[in-house]
Amino acid sequence: MTASRRSFLLGTGATAAAAALVTPGVADADIVVGSGRPDPEARRFTLAVIPDTQYMFDLDRGDSAPLKATLQYLIDHQRSENIVFVSHLGDLVENGRKSEIDDISERFEVLDRRRVGYSVLAGNHDLPDSRTDDQRGRTPYLDRFGPRRFRNSPTYRASSADGYNSFHVFQAAGKEWLVLALDWRMSAKGFEWARSVLKQHAKLPVILTTHELVYDGNDGVAQMSDYGRKLWDELIKDNDQIFLTLNGHFWPPARATMRNAAGNDVHVHITNYQDRYYGGGAMIRLYHFDLDRRTIDVRTLSPWLLGKRALNPLERKEIELTGPADRFSVPIDFEQRFARFDPPVLPPAQAAKDVLVRGTVAYWRLGEGLKDLSGNGNDLKQTGELTAGDDHHRFAPSHRSLYFGKNGYLSTVDAAPINRDTFERGYTIELFLKLPKDFNHPWCGLFTKLAPGSAAGKTGDDPSEPIATLNLAGGGVLQWAVFPRDLPGLSTNWGHEMDFDTWWHVAVVNDGAHTTMYVDGSPLLRNPSTPARGISTAGDPWLVGAYAYNKIVEKSLHGWIGDMRVVSRPLDRSEFMRSKAARTAGTD
Repeated sequence: MTASRRSFLLGTGATAAAAALVTPGVADADIVVGSGRPDPEARRFTLAVIPDTQYMFDLDRGDSAPLKATLQYLIDHQRSENIVFVSHLGDLVENGRKSEIDDISERFEVLDRRRVGYSVLAGNHDLPDSRTDDQRGRTPYLDRFGPRRFRNSPTYRASSADGYNSFHVFQAAGKEWLVLALDWRMSAKGFEWARSVLKQHAKLPVILTTHELVYDGNDGVAQMSDYGRKLWDELIKDNDQIFLTLNGHFWPPARATMRNAAGNDVHVHITNYQDRYYGGGAMIRLYHFDLDRRTIDVRTLSPWLLGKRALNPLERKEIELTGPADRFSVPIDFEQRFARFDPPVLPPAQAAKDVLVRGTVAYWRLGEGLKDLSGNGNDLKQTGELTAGDDHHRFAPSHRSLYFGKNGYLSTVDAAPINRDTFERGYTIELFLKLPKDFNHPWCGLFTKLAPGSAAGKTGDDPSEPIATLNLAGGGVLQWAVFPRDLPGLSTNWGHEMDFDTWWHVAVVNDGAHTTMYVDGSPLLRNPSTPARGISTAGDPWLVGAYAYNKIVEKSLHGWIGDMRVVSRPLDRSEFMRSKAARTAGTD
Protein backbone atom coordinates (compact mmCIF):
# COMPACT_ATOMS: atom_id res chain seq x y z
CA MET A 1 0.00 0.00 0.00
CA THR A 2 1.43 3.39 -0.95
CA ALA A 3 -1.24 5.77 0.26
CA SER A 4 0.09 8.55 2.45
CA ARG A 5 -0.94 8.72 6.05
CA ARG A 6 -2.64 12.05 5.49
CA SER A 7 -4.82 10.78 2.66
CA PHE A 8 -5.91 7.59 4.42
CA LEU A 9 -9.55 7.46 5.58
CA LEU A 10 -10.22 5.00 8.40
CA GLY A 11 -13.12 2.75 7.61
CA THR A 12 -15.00 1.78 9.70
CA GLY A 13 -23.10 -28.14 14.29
CA ALA A 14 -22.61 -30.61 15.88
CA THR A 15 -21.77 -34.07 14.50
CA ALA A 16 -24.74 -36.40 14.79
CA ALA A 17 -24.50 -39.28 17.26
CA ALA A 18 -24.56 -42.77 15.82
CA ALA A 19 -28.04 -43.96 14.85
CA ALA A 20 -27.57 -47.17 16.85
CA LEU A 21 -27.38 -45.11 20.02
CA VAL A 22 -31.06 -44.27 19.95
CA THR A 23 -32.18 -47.86 20.29
CA PRO A 24 -33.94 -48.05 23.69
CA GLY A 25 -32.59 -50.49 26.24
CA VAL A 26 -29.82 -52.04 24.14
CA ALA A 27 -26.51 -52.08 26.01
CA ASP A 28 -24.63 -53.12 22.86
CA ALA A 29 -25.39 -49.66 21.49
CA ASP A 30 -22.80 -48.20 23.88
CA ILE A 31 -20.21 -47.93 21.14
CA VAL A 32 -16.87 -46.51 22.25
CA VAL A 33 -15.35 -44.88 19.20
CA GLY A 34 -14.18 -41.44 20.20
CA SER A 35 -12.02 -39.08 18.18
CA GLY A 36 -9.06 -38.22 20.40
CA ARG A 37 -8.31 -37.06 23.89
CA PRO A 38 -8.75 -33.52 25.24
CA ASP A 39 -5.81 -31.14 25.32
CA PRO A 40 -4.91 -30.32 28.95
CA GLU A 41 -2.85 -27.27 27.92
CA ALA A 42 -5.34 -25.50 25.62
CA ARG A 43 -6.76 -22.31 27.08
CA ARG A 44 -10.20 -23.18 25.67
CA PHE A 45 -11.86 -26.18 27.28
CA THR A 46 -15.31 -27.55 28.09
CA LEU A 47 -17.01 -28.80 31.22
CA ALA A 48 -20.07 -30.91 30.34
CA VAL A 49 -22.99 -30.97 32.78
CA ILE A 50 -25.79 -33.58 32.84
CA PRO A 51 -28.79 -32.64 34.99
CA ASP A 52 -31.62 -34.85 36.26
CA THR A 53 -32.08 -37.97 34.09
CA GLN A 54 -34.61 -39.62 36.43
CA TYR A 55 -37.54 -39.98 34.02
CA MET A 56 -35.39 -42.05 31.65
CA PHE A 57 -34.87 -44.63 34.43
CA ASP A 58 -38.33 -44.95 35.98
CA LEU A 59 -39.21 -48.65 36.47
CA ASP A 60 -40.83 -49.78 33.19
CA ARG A 61 -41.62 -46.25 32.00
CA GLY A 62 -38.17 -45.06 30.95
CA ASP A 63 -35.93 -45.02 27.91
CA SER A 64 -32.14 -45.09 28.18
CA ALA A 65 -31.54 -44.08 24.56
CA PRO A 66 -31.26 -40.32 25.22
CA LEU A 67 -28.54 -40.79 27.85
CA LYS A 68 -26.69 -43.26 25.63
CA ALA A 69 -26.60 -40.66 22.88
CA THR A 70 -25.43 -37.98 25.30
CA LEU A 71 -22.57 -40.06 26.67
CA GLN A 72 -21.43 -41.11 23.21
CA TYR A 73 -21.59 -37.49 22.06
CA LEU A 74 -19.30 -36.48 24.92
CA ILE A 75 -16.81 -39.18 23.93
CA ASP A 76 -16.94 -38.30 20.24
CA HIS A 77 -16.44 -34.60 20.98
CA GLN A 78 -13.74 -34.89 23.61
CA ARG A 79 -11.11 -33.50 21.28
CA SER A 80 -13.14 -31.23 19.00
CA GLU A 81 -14.76 -29.42 21.95
CA ASN A 82 -11.91 -30.18 24.38
CA ILE A 83 -14.25 -31.74 26.92
CA VAL A 84 -12.10 -32.21 30.00
CA PHE A 85 -14.72 -33.30 32.55
CA VAL A 86 -18.34 -34.40 32.91
CA SER A 87 -20.55 -33.69 35.96
CA HIS A 88 -23.92 -35.29 36.69
CA LEU A 89 -26.04 -33.25 39.11
CA GLY A 90 -28.04 -36.03 40.76
CA ASP A 91 -31.44 -37.68 40.43
CA LEU A 92 -29.98 -40.20 38.08
CA VAL A 93 -33.13 -42.32 38.51
CA GLU A 94 -36.72 -41.83 39.67
CA ASN A 95 -37.26 -44.29 42.52
CA GLY A 96 -33.83 -45.25 43.83
CA ARG A 97 -34.55 -48.90 42.99
CA LYS A 98 -31.69 -51.32 42.44
CA SER A 99 -32.97 -52.18 38.97
CA GLU A 100 -32.98 -48.51 37.95
CA ILE A 101 -29.55 -47.87 39.45
CA ASP A 102 -28.16 -50.97 37.75
CA ASP A 103 -29.54 -49.80 34.42
CA ILE A 104 -28.02 -46.32 34.51
CA SER A 105 -24.79 -47.72 35.97
CA GLU A 106 -24.43 -49.84 32.87
CA ARG A 107 -24.90 -46.79 30.68
CA PHE A 108 -22.04 -44.96 32.45
CA GLU A 109 -19.66 -47.82 31.79
CA VAL A 110 -19.02 -46.29 28.38
CA LEU A 111 -17.19 -43.44 30.15
CA ASP A 112 -15.34 -45.88 32.42
CA ARG A 113 -14.03 -47.87 29.47
CA ARG A 114 -12.89 -44.71 27.73
CA ARG A 115 -11.39 -43.37 31.00
CA VAL A 116 -13.30 -40.13 30.76
CA GLY A 117 -13.17 -38.06 33.94
CA TYR A 118 -16.64 -37.64 35.43
CA SER A 119 -18.46 -37.24 38.73
CA VAL A 120 -21.90 -38.23 39.99
CA LEU A 121 -23.76 -37.41 43.19
CA ALA A 122 -26.93 -38.59 44.87
CA GLY A 123 -30.15 -36.66 44.47
CA ASN A 124 -33.25 -37.25 46.55
CA HIS A 125 -34.73 -39.67 43.98
CA ASP A 126 -31.59 -41.82 44.01
CA LEU A 127 -32.16 -42.84 47.65
CA PRO A 128 -34.60 -45.17 49.42
CA ASP A 129 -35.26 -42.43 51.99
CA SER A 130 -34.57 -38.85 50.92
CA ARG A 131 -34.95 -37.62 54.51
CA THR A 132 -31.53 -39.06 55.38
CA ASP A 133 -28.16 -37.33 55.09
CA ASP A 134 -24.82 -38.73 53.90
CA GLN A 135 -24.55 -40.94 57.00
CA ARG A 136 -27.42 -43.13 55.73
CA GLY A 137 -25.23 -46.16 55.08
CA ARG A 138 -25.39 -48.63 52.21
CA THR A 139 -27.81 -48.06 49.31
CA PRO A 140 -28.05 -49.35 45.72
CA TYR A 141 -26.69 -45.96 44.64
CA LEU A 142 -23.60 -46.32 46.82
CA ASP A 143 -23.06 -49.89 45.64
CA ARG A 144 -22.87 -48.74 42.02
CA PHE A 145 -21.58 -45.16 42.24
CA GLY A 146 -19.47 -45.27 45.39
CA PRO A 147 -15.66 -44.98 45.62
CA ARG A 148 -15.00 -48.43 44.12
CA ARG A 149 -16.42 -47.35 40.79
CA PHE A 150 -13.86 -44.58 40.36
CA ARG A 151 -10.71 -46.44 41.39
CA ASN A 152 -9.42 -46.31 37.78
CA SER A 153 -10.69 -42.82 37.01
CA PRO A 154 -8.03 -40.35 35.81
CA THR A 155 -9.60 -37.52 37.83
CA TYR A 156 -10.94 -39.16 41.01
CA ARG A 157 -8.99 -38.27 44.15
CA ALA A 158 -11.02 -39.31 47.22
CA SER A 159 -14.42 -39.65 48.88
CA SER A 160 -15.71 -38.88 52.34
CA ALA A 161 -15.69 -41.86 54.73
CA ASP A 162 -19.40 -42.46 54.08
CA GLY A 163 -18.76 -42.59 50.30
CA TYR A 164 -21.43 -40.10 49.28
CA ASN A 165 -19.21 -37.05 48.75
CA SER A 166 -16.22 -37.02 46.42
CA PHE A 167 -13.79 -34.72 44.73
CA HIS A 168 -12.05 -34.83 41.39
CA VAL A 169 -9.13 -32.87 39.91
CA PHE A 170 -8.91 -32.35 36.16
CA GLN A 171 -6.22 -30.72 34.03
CA ALA A 172 -7.14 -27.83 31.74
CA ALA A 173 -5.43 -24.67 30.49
CA GLY A 174 -2.16 -25.90 31.93
CA LYS A 175 -3.41 -26.03 35.52
CA GLU A 176 -5.49 -28.11 37.93
CA TRP A 177 -9.18 -27.51 38.67
CA LEU A 178 -11.13 -29.19 41.48
CA VAL A 179 -14.72 -30.45 41.34
CA LEU A 180 -16.58 -31.06 44.60
CA ALA A 181 -19.45 -33.51 44.09
CA LEU A 182 -21.61 -33.26 47.22
CA ASP A 183 -24.50 -35.36 48.45
CA TRP A 184 -28.13 -34.23 48.41
CA ARG A 185 -27.94 -33.66 52.17
CA MET A 186 -24.59 -33.33 53.92
CA SER A 187 -24.10 -34.08 57.58
CA ALA A 188 -21.78 -32.17 59.91
CA LYS A 189 -19.15 -34.78 59.02
CA GLY A 190 -19.76 -34.10 55.34
CA PHE A 191 -19.20 -30.38 55.77
CA GLU A 192 -16.05 -31.04 57.80
CA TRP A 193 -14.74 -33.32 55.06
CA ALA A 194 -15.48 -30.77 52.31
CA ARG A 195 -13.69 -28.01 54.21
CA SER A 196 -10.68 -30.29 54.70
CA VAL A 197 -10.51 -30.96 50.96
CA LEU A 198 -10.47 -27.24 50.22
CA LYS A 199 -7.82 -26.64 52.85
CA GLN A 200 -5.60 -29.40 51.46
CA HIS A 201 -5.94 -27.99 47.93
CA ALA A 202 -5.89 -24.33 48.82
CA LYS A 203 -4.55 -23.10 45.47
CA LEU A 204 -7.06 -24.83 43.18
CA PRO A 205 -10.14 -23.11 41.72
CA VAL A 206 -13.25 -25.08 42.68
CA ILE A 207 -16.52 -25.93 40.93
CA LEU A 208 -19.08 -27.13 43.46
CA THR A 209 -21.74 -29.54 42.21
CA THR A 210 -24.71 -30.70 44.27
CA HIS A 211 -28.34 -31.57 43.71
CA GLU A 212 -30.01 -28.71 45.57
CA LEU A 213 -28.71 -25.20 46.10
CA VAL A 214 -30.72 -22.54 44.23
CA TYR A 215 -34.05 -22.33 42.41
CA ASP A 216 -35.64 -19.93 39.94
CA GLY A 217 -37.32 -16.91 41.54
CA ASN A 218 -39.84 -16.73 38.64
CA ASP A 219 -37.72 -14.16 36.81
CA GLY A 220 -34.68 -16.17 35.71
CA VAL A 221 -32.74 -15.02 38.78
CA ALA A 222 -31.63 -17.84 41.07
CA GLN A 223 -32.50 -17.74 44.78
CA MET A 224 -31.18 -19.86 47.65
CA SER A 225 -33.29 -22.72 48.98
CA ASP A 226 -33.25 -23.37 52.72
CA TYR A 227 -30.65 -26.10 52.31
CA GLY A 228 -28.81 -23.98 49.77
CA ARG A 229 -28.50 -21.22 52.37
CA LYS A 230 -26.91 -23.76 54.73
CA LEU A 231 -24.40 -24.72 52.03
CA TRP A 232 -23.63 -21.08 51.39
CA ASP A 233 -23.20 -20.16 55.04
CA GLU A 234 -21.21 -23.22 56.10
CA LEU A 235 -19.06 -23.88 53.05
CA ILE A 236 -19.26 -21.57 50.03
CA LYS A 237 -19.10 -17.99 51.29
CA ASP A 238 -15.90 -18.40 53.32
CA ASN A 239 -13.99 -20.45 50.73
CA ASP A 240 -12.90 -18.08 48.00
CA GLN A 241 -11.76 -20.97 45.79
CA ILE A 242 -15.40 -21.78 44.94
CA PHE A 243 -16.21 -19.59 41.94
CA LEU A 244 -18.99 -21.64 40.26
CA THR A 245 -21.80 -23.79 41.66
CA LEU A 246 -24.06 -26.10 39.65
CA ASN A 247 -27.23 -27.85 40.78
CA GLY A 248 -30.38 -29.48 39.45
CA HIS A 249 -33.51 -30.61 41.36
CA PHE A 250 -35.69 -27.56 40.70
CA TRP A 251 -36.86 -26.18 37.39
CA PRO A 252 -36.81 -24.02 35.31
CA PRO A 253 -33.12 -23.06 34.97
CA ALA A 254 -31.86 -19.81 36.46
CA ARG A 255 -28.64 -18.13 37.52
CA ALA A 256 -27.29 -15.41 39.77
CA THR A 257 -24.02 -13.89 40.88
CA MET A 258 -23.40 -13.69 44.63
CA ARG A 259 -20.61 -12.01 46.57
CA ASN A 260 -18.59 -14.14 48.99
CA ALA A 261 -16.86 -13.07 52.22
CA ALA A 262 -13.74 -12.10 50.27
CA GLY A 263 -15.80 -9.75 48.11
CA ASN A 264 -15.48 -11.93 45.01
CA ASP A 265 -18.17 -13.22 42.66
CA VAL A 266 -19.60 -16.72 42.93
CA HIS A 267 -21.71 -17.74 39.94
CA VAL A 268 -24.62 -19.96 41.01
CA HIS A 269 -26.49 -21.88 38.30
CA ILE A 270 -29.43 -24.29 38.31
CA THR A 271 -29.95 -26.46 35.23
CA ASN A 272 -32.72 -29.03 34.95
CA TYR A 273 -34.95 -30.04 32.03
CA GLN A 274 -36.91 -33.00 33.33
CA ASP A 275 -40.11 -30.96 32.99
CA ARG A 276 -39.64 -30.65 29.24
CA TYR A 277 -40.56 -33.05 26.44
CA TYR A 278 -39.32 -36.64 26.91
CA GLY A 279 -38.01 -35.91 30.40
CA GLY A 280 -35.53 -33.46 28.97
CA GLY A 281 -34.07 -36.00 26.54
CA ALA A 282 -30.77 -36.18 28.52
CA MET A 283 -30.13 -32.58 27.56
CA ILE A 284 -26.69 -31.27 28.54
CA ARG A 285 -25.04 -28.00 29.41
CA LEU A 286 -21.68 -27.27 27.84
CA TYR A 287 -19.60 -24.76 29.76
CA HIS A 288 -16.99 -23.52 27.29
CA PHE A 289 -14.17 -21.88 29.25
CA ASP A 290 -12.02 -19.40 27.32
CA LEU A 291 -9.22 -18.01 29.45
CA ASP A 292 -7.93 -15.61 26.82
CA ARG A 293 -11.38 -14.08 26.28
CA ARG A 294 -12.00 -14.22 30.05
CA THR A 295 -15.38 -15.77 29.43
CA ILE A 296 -17.42 -18.93 29.96
CA ASP A 297 -19.85 -19.48 27.07
CA VAL A 298 -22.78 -21.74 27.99
CA ARG A 299 -24.84 -23.86 25.55
CA THR A 300 -27.74 -26.24 26.18
CA LEU A 301 -28.48 -29.01 23.67
CA SER A 302 -29.78 -32.56 23.24
CA PRO A 303 -27.28 -34.91 21.54
CA TRP A 304 -30.03 -37.53 21.28
CA LEU A 305 -32.14 -35.26 19.08
CA LEU A 306 -29.12 -34.08 17.11
CA GLY A 307 -28.55 -37.69 16.12
CA LYS A 308 -32.09 -38.48 14.97
CA ARG A 309 -32.79 -38.56 11.24
CA ALA A 310 -36.42 -37.52 11.59
CA LEU A 311 -37.93 -35.35 14.30
CA ASN A 312 -41.50 -35.06 15.47
CA PRO A 313 -43.03 -31.57 16.06
CA LEU A 314 -42.09 -31.45 19.75
CA GLU A 315 -38.56 -32.71 19.20
CA ARG A 316 -37.83 -29.93 16.73
CA LYS A 317 -38.22 -27.41 19.55
CA GLU A 318 -35.84 -29.21 21.89
CA ILE A 319 -32.66 -29.74 19.85
CA GLU A 320 -31.00 -26.69 21.35
CA LEU A 321 -32.33 -24.14 23.82
CA THR A 322 -31.36 -20.52 23.28
CA GLY A 323 -33.26 -18.58 25.93
CA PRO A 324 -31.38 -16.27 28.33
CA ALA A 325 -31.25 -18.98 31.01
CA ASP A 326 -29.96 -21.63 28.57
CA ARG A 327 -27.48 -19.88 26.29
CA PHE A 328 -25.39 -17.09 27.79
CA SER A 329 -21.89 -15.94 28.60
CA VAL A 330 -20.31 -15.37 31.99
CA PRO A 331 -17.45 -12.83 32.01
CA ILE A 332 -14.67 -13.87 34.39
CA ASP A 333 -11.16 -12.45 34.61
CA PHE A 334 -9.82 -15.80 35.77
CA GLU A 335 -6.40 -14.53 36.82
CA GLN A 336 -7.88 -11.71 38.87
CA ARG A 337 -10.63 -13.92 40.34
CA PHE A 338 -8.12 -16.54 41.50
CA ALA A 339 -5.43 -14.06 42.61
CA ARG A 340 -6.33 -14.18 46.31
CA PHE A 341 -5.68 -17.91 46.71
CA ASP A 342 -3.40 -18.53 43.73
CA PRO A 343 -1.64 -15.27 42.79
CA PRO A 344 0.08 -15.31 39.39
CA VAL A 345 3.82 -15.75 39.56
CA LEU A 346 5.36 -13.02 37.45
CA PRO A 347 8.67 -13.93 35.83
CA PRO A 348 11.72 -12.12 37.19
CA ALA A 349 13.41 -9.44 35.12
CA GLN A 350 16.01 -10.80 32.71
CA ALA A 351 19.57 -9.67 32.46
CA ALA A 352 20.10 -7.35 29.50
CA LYS A 353 22.71 -9.71 28.02
CA ASP A 354 20.04 -12.40 27.64
CA VAL A 355 18.05 -10.13 25.31
CA LEU A 356 20.94 -9.40 22.94
CA VAL A 357 20.25 -11.85 20.09
CA ARG A 358 22.53 -12.08 17.08
CA GLY A 359 22.30 -8.90 15.00
CA THR A 360 21.03 -6.65 17.79
CA VAL A 361 21.62 -3.04 16.71
CA ALA A 362 20.03 -1.30 19.71
CA TYR A 363 18.33 -2.34 22.95
CA TRP A 364 16.75 0.21 25.26
CA ARG A 365 15.11 -0.41 28.60
CA LEU A 366 12.95 2.68 28.79
CA GLY A 367 12.34 3.64 32.38
CA GLU A 368 15.81 2.44 33.40
CA GLY A 369 17.90 4.91 31.44
CA LEU A 370 18.83 6.15 27.97
CA LYS A 371 21.82 3.90 27.38
CA ASP A 372 21.89 1.50 24.43
CA LEU A 373 22.46 -1.79 26.23
CA SER A 374 23.66 -3.50 23.05
CA GLY A 375 26.96 -1.65 23.40
CA ASN A 376 26.70 -0.22 19.88
CA GLY A 377 26.51 3.40 21.00
CA ASN A 378 22.93 4.05 19.91
CA ASP A 379 22.17 6.02 23.04
CA LEU A 380 19.14 8.26 23.46
CA LYS A 381 18.67 11.84 24.58
CA GLN A 382 15.56 13.36 26.12
CA THR A 383 13.45 16.36 25.12
CA GLY A 384 10.69 17.55 27.45
CA GLU A 385 9.19 15.75 30.42
CA LEU A 386 8.83 11.96 30.67
CA THR A 387 7.84 9.78 33.62
CA ALA A 388 9.50 6.47 34.49
CA GLY A 389 7.56 3.81 36.38
CA ASP A 390 7.17 0.11 37.25
CA ASP A 391 4.18 -0.59 34.98
CA HIS A 392 5.18 -3.23 32.45
CA HIS A 393 4.02 -6.12 30.29
CA ARG A 394 3.98 -9.26 32.43
CA PHE A 395 6.30 -11.03 29.99
CA ALA A 396 8.65 -8.13 29.26
CA PRO A 397 12.35 -8.78 29.94
CA SER A 398 12.54 -5.72 32.21
CA HIS A 399 10.02 -4.44 34.72
CA ARG A 400 10.08 -0.75 33.87
CA SER A 401 8.53 1.60 31.31
CA LEU A 402 8.39 5.25 30.31
CA TYR A 403 5.22 7.32 30.07
CA PHE A 404 5.01 9.84 27.23
CA GLY A 405 2.25 12.34 27.90
CA LYS A 406 3.46 15.93 28.12
CA ASN A 407 5.09 16.54 24.73
CA GLY A 408 8.25 14.78 25.82
CA TYR A 409 10.12 12.37 23.56
CA LEU A 410 13.49 10.73 22.96
CA SER A 411 15.85 10.72 19.99
CA THR A 412 19.05 8.91 19.12
CA VAL A 413 22.21 10.94 19.67
CA ASP A 414 23.72 12.58 16.57
CA ALA A 415 26.62 10.11 16.41
CA ALA A 416 24.45 6.99 16.76
CA PRO A 417 25.39 4.40 14.07
CA ILE A 418 21.69 3.44 13.69
CA ASN A 419 21.03 6.85 12.12
CA ARG A 420 22.94 5.77 8.99
CA ASP A 421 21.89 2.12 8.89
CA THR A 422 19.88 1.07 5.81
CA PHE A 423 19.09 -2.53 6.89
CA GLU A 424 19.64 -3.99 3.42
CA ARG A 425 19.31 -7.58 4.65
CA GLY A 426 16.19 -7.05 6.68
CA TYR A 427 15.27 -5.82 10.13
CA THR A 428 13.12 -6.34 13.19
CA ILE A 429 11.77 -3.47 15.26
CA GLU A 430 9.90 -4.47 18.42
CA LEU A 431 8.60 -2.83 21.56
CA PHE A 432 6.09 -3.17 24.39
CA LEU A 433 3.25 -0.64 24.24
CA LYS A 434 0.31 0.40 26.40
CA LEU A 435 -2.18 3.16 25.62
CA PRO A 436 -4.26 4.90 28.31
CA LYS A 437 -7.96 4.04 28.52
CA ASP A 438 -8.87 7.56 27.36
CA PHE A 439 -6.45 7.50 24.39
CA ASN A 440 -7.54 10.03 21.76
CA HIS A 441 -4.28 11.18 20.21
CA PRO A 442 -4.13 9.87 16.61
CA TRP A 443 -1.01 10.09 14.49
CA CYS A 444 1.39 10.12 17.39
CA GLY A 445 4.69 8.35 16.84
CA LEU A 446 6.37 5.36 18.39
CA PHE A 447 9.58 5.09 16.33
CA THR A 448 10.10 7.63 13.57
CA LYS A 449 12.87 9.03 11.40
CA LEU A 450 13.24 12.79 11.82
CA ALA A 451 14.02 13.58 8.16
CA PRO A 452 11.38 13.45 5.39
CA GLY A 453 11.51 11.19 2.36
CA SER A 454 12.69 14.09 0.20
CA ALA A 455 15.92 14.24 2.23
CA ALA A 456 16.69 10.72 0.98
CA GLY A 457 15.82 11.59 -2.63
CA LYS A 458 12.29 10.16 -2.56
CA THR A 459 9.65 11.83 -4.72
CA GLY A 460 6.68 9.46 -4.58
CA ASP A 461 3.55 9.87 -2.45
CA ASP A 462 4.11 12.68 0.07
CA PRO A 463 7.89 13.36 0.26
CA SER A 464 7.33 15.41 3.43
CA GLU A 465 6.35 12.25 5.32
CA PRO A 466 9.17 10.84 7.48
CA ILE A 467 11.53 8.36 5.88
CA ALA A 468 10.13 5.72 8.22
CA THR A 469 7.53 5.81 10.98
CA LEU A 470 5.81 3.39 13.28
CA ASN A 471 2.86 5.35 14.61
CA LEU A 472 -0.72 5.15 15.79
CA ALA A 473 -3.89 6.17 13.96
CA GLY A 474 -7.24 6.63 15.69
CA GLY A 475 -8.40 3.73 17.82
CA GLY A 476 -4.83 2.64 18.42
CA VAL A 477 -4.39 1.36 14.84
CA LEU A 478 -0.72 0.70 14.10
CA GLN A 479 0.91 2.00 10.94
CA TRP A 480 4.39 1.22 9.64
CA ALA A 481 5.11 3.54 6.69
CA VAL A 482 8.58 3.48 5.14
CA PHE A 483 10.40 4.78 2.05
CA PRO A 484 12.33 1.59 1.18
CA ARG A 485 15.63 1.67 -0.67
CA ASP A 486 14.09 0.14 -3.81
CA LEU A 487 10.89 2.19 -4.12
CA PRO A 488 10.27 5.88 -4.88
CA GLY A 489 7.25 6.00 -2.58
CA LEU A 490 5.92 4.59 0.66
CA SER A 491 5.31 0.98 1.61
CA THR A 492 2.68 0.84 4.35
CA ASN A 493 1.53 -1.83 6.81
CA TRP A 494 -1.71 -1.33 8.72
CA GLY A 495 -2.90 -2.79 11.99
CA HIS A 496 -6.31 -2.95 13.67
CA GLU A 497 -7.97 -1.17 16.58
CA MET A 498 -6.46 -2.42 19.83
CA ASP A 499 -7.76 -2.40 23.38
CA PHE A 500 -6.56 0.46 25.53
CA ASP A 501 -5.18 0.08 29.05
CA THR A 502 -3.56 -3.19 27.92
CA TRP A 503 0.07 -4.04 27.33
CA TRP A 504 0.90 -5.27 23.81
CA HIS A 505 4.03 -6.57 22.12
CA VAL A 506 4.48 -4.99 18.68
CA ALA A 507 6.96 -6.18 16.05
CA VAL A 508 7.79 -5.07 12.48
CA VAL A 509 9.78 -7.70 10.58
CA ASN A 510 11.36 -7.27 7.12
CA ASP A 511 13.04 -10.27 5.50
CA GLY A 512 14.89 -8.21 2.90
CA ALA A 513 11.90 -8.13 0.57
CA HIS A 514 8.63 -8.07 2.46
CA THR A 515 7.48 -6.56 5.75
CA THR A 516 5.11 -8.17 8.24
CA MET A 517 3.69 -6.52 11.33
CA TYR A 518 2.82 -8.57 14.43
CA VAL A 519 0.86 -7.90 17.61
CA ASP A 520 1.51 -10.34 20.46
CA GLY A 521 3.22 -12.64 17.99
CA SER A 522 0.20 -12.71 15.65
CA PRO A 523 0.66 -11.57 12.02
CA LEU A 524 -1.72 -8.84 10.95
CA LEU A 525 -3.86 -8.75 7.81
CA ARG A 526 -2.86 -5.64 5.93
CA ASN A 527 0.79 -6.39 5.20
CA PRO A 528 1.86 -5.35 1.65
CA SER A 529 2.92 -7.95 -0.91
CA THR A 530 4.96 -5.47 -3.00
CA PRO A 531 8.69 -6.00 -2.33
CA ALA A 532 10.32 -3.39 -0.14
CA ARG A 533 14.04 -3.60 0.66
CA GLY A 534 15.73 -1.77 3.48
CA ILE A 535 15.12 1.67 4.98
CA SER A 536 16.30 4.82 3.28
CA THR A 537 18.28 7.31 5.34
CA ALA A 538 19.55 10.86 5.39
CA GLY A 539 21.82 10.13 8.36
CA ASP A 540 19.14 11.66 10.61
CA PRO A 541 18.15 10.56 14.14
CA TRP A 542 15.35 8.23 15.09
CA LEU A 543 12.64 9.59 17.37
CA VAL A 544 11.17 7.42 20.16
CA GLY A 545 7.68 8.45 21.22
CA ALA A 546 7.16 11.18 18.64
CA TYR A 547 6.17 11.83 15.00
CA ALA A 548 7.73 14.36 12.62
CA TYR A 549 6.44 15.89 9.38
CA ASN A 550 8.82 17.72 7.07
CA LYS A 551 11.45 17.49 9.85
CA ILE A 552 9.17 19.19 12.40
CA VAL A 553 8.25 17.17 15.49
CA GLU A 554 4.45 17.37 15.51
CA LYS A 555 3.11 14.88 18.04
CA SER A 556 4.48 12.92 20.94
CA LEU A 557 2.99 9.69 22.17
CA HIS A 558 0.33 9.48 24.84
CA GLY A 559 1.10 6.14 26.41
CA TRP A 560 3.80 3.83 27.76
CA ILE A 561 6.73 2.14 26.05
CA GLY A 562 8.73 -0.56 27.83
CA ASP A 563 11.62 -2.54 26.37
CA MET A 564 12.54 -1.68 22.76
CA ARG A 565 14.89 -3.53 20.44
CA VAL A 566 16.13 -3.16 16.84
CA VAL A 567 17.81 -6.11 15.09
CA SER A 568 19.48 -6.08 11.64
CA ARG A 569 17.82 -9.31 10.48
CA PRO A 570 14.33 -10.79 10.36
CA LEU A 571 13.56 -12.57 13.61
CA ASP A 572 11.43 -15.67 13.84
CA ARG A 573 8.49 -15.26 16.23
CA SER A 574 10.21 -17.65 18.62
CA GLU A 575 13.03 -15.09 18.93
CA PHE A 576 10.82 -12.14 19.78
CA MET A 577 11.67 -10.09 22.85
CA ARG A 578 9.70 -12.09 25.39
CA SER A 579 10.76 -13.40 28.76
CA LYS A 580 11.77 -17.03 29.21
CA ALA A 581 8.59 -17.59 31.26
CA ALA A 582 6.45 -16.50 28.31
CA ARG A 583 8.09 -19.06 26.06
CA THR A 584 7.73 -21.78 28.68
CA ALA A 585 4.02 -20.95 28.96
CA GLY A 586 3.64 -21.07 25.18
CA THR A 587 2.58 -17.42 25.03
CA ASP A 588 3.16 -15.73 21.68
